Amino acid sequence: MLNMESGKKLGENLRRLRLKKDLSQGDLATVLNVDRAYISNIENGRMNPTLSTLDKIAKALEVSSSELLK
Repeated sequence: MLNMESGKKLGENLRRLRLKKDLSQGDLATVLNVDRAYISNIENGRMNPTLSTLDKIAKALEVSSSELLK
């Protein structure tokens, strides 16, 4: 499990990379087959994705998993 600071950093990186790809939370949620609220919760640090979900997010954004966690 990620600590609060890591979760916040992950959320910031996810939002930045998602916007760079010009994707809405809904667009990304559709690609990942998850609810838009789930993406929002990750971006706001309220929820931490599993490693497999983190990997799927990274693939959808065409970055490495480590790029999301930097």
